[in-house]
Amino acid sequence: QVQLVESGGGMVQPGGSLRLSCAASGRTFSTSAMGWFRQFPGKEREFVAAINWGGVVTYYAESVQGRFNISRDNAKNMVYLQMNSLTPEDAAVYFCAADSQGTISRQVVSHRHWDYWGQGTRVTVSS
Repeated sequence: QVQLVESGGGMVQPGGSLRLSCAASGRTFSTSAMGWFRQFPGKEREFVAAINWGGVVTYYAESVQGRFNISRDNAKNMVYLQMNSLTPEDAAVYFCAADSQGTISRQVVSHRHWDYWGQGTRVTVSS
């Protein structure tokens, strides 16, 4: 079992940066792959990024490739999403997720792959 709590959301101007954090608790965190999703009003959750259990393998949605960076600190049970060059199209509720497999595969882009979810943190991008 893994419990997840996101933080770091807020309002930022276009072109700005934010770093989201996800605090995890539970015995299986260090063996779980971790992911970030976002959800726009009236839409399903959309894959943003994922990282394998060891923090070596990452995978990004094309829309954020080169602007966002996912990382993890297993000693602190933390996962981060550094978001740069934000645009109004990035405004959404961002969710942290954990699985029970640990590795990265094509299935990570589906919200159905993930076993545990946080409550979400809202990001607003506006001038």
